[in-house]
Amino acid sequence: MQTHQAKRVEIIIEAPMENRLTDALTRAGVTGFTVLPVLGGSGRSGRWTREGQVGRAGMVAVICLIRPERLDTLLEAAFTVVERHIGVVSVTDTQVLRAERF
Repeated sequence: MQTHQAKRVEIIIEAPMENRLTDALTRAGVTGFTVLPVLGGSGRSGRWTREGQVGRAGMVAVICLIRPERLDTLLEAAFTVVERHIGVVSVTDTQVLRAERF
């Protein structure tokens, strides 16, 4: 089966910022993303859970699969939201089937 190059962008951000982030991505032309709840983790400040250390609402993961040539536009849009809040942005190379969907 043939696969196609793509980029996977994962953005971990405080849940109250989810709408602001997804609105910014949509304005930047991102046509699809998935939002998942984040239960906890560990970072610079140590371990945390959604039961209070990060706020009552917790964190979410917004995952996007996009064509490589659209990466910079997505990152610029995401950074306008993430730069002032708790958040992590990661980018990885990936392969997708049905490239026309991305």
